Amino acid sequence: MPFLTSERLYFRGLTTEDATGPYREWMNDPEITQFLESRFFPQSEKSIAEFISNVNDGRHLFLAACLSSDGTHIGNIKLGPIEAFHRRADIGIIIGDKTQWGKGFAAEMISAVTDYGFNGLNLRKITAGCYANNPGSARAFLKAGFVEEARLKGHFFSHGEYVDYIMLAKFREDTKTPVV
Repeated sequence: MPFLTSERLYFRGLTTEDATGPYREWMNDPEITQFLESRFFPQSEKSIAEFISNVNDGRHLFLAACLSSDGTHIGNIKLGPIEAFHRRADIGIIIGDKTQWGKGFAAEMISAVTDYGFNGLNLRKITAGCYANNPGSARAFLKAGFVEEARLKGHFFSHGEYVDYIMLAKFREDTKTPVV
């Protein structure tokens, strides 16, 4: 049974068995991980299984995004840590299946999980971040209704230069706080 569904996707919980599938290949592909902090370390089946186990701690929602049409696992999305007292969480995403890049799946994933965070978990704010030289990521969050909340200048070293870190956020409509 899917945990969530969207127009073209269904979402299921990630399990340690996923460490043997395409997820492990994605995490060792420099093109896919070029904007992830995990790119600095080789990713083995064991390290990925440990990461999945550690993230399934009750403070995170870690889901595989699969095509509704044929069940192909195309990426992952993580909501967390979930800060229940403050009613906020961070969201992170990877589309590992390069054949699915540029088709709007990232924004669809972000929208579905953000909606669940607001309506299923009663969160009031969801945050995200991306490298400024990763325009596809920023575009996906903006398309999903996030706004740029802050920019940390020269925060990351990427592709031979220091680049800004774009911090994005989306507020639940009935608890909206103005962005300064």
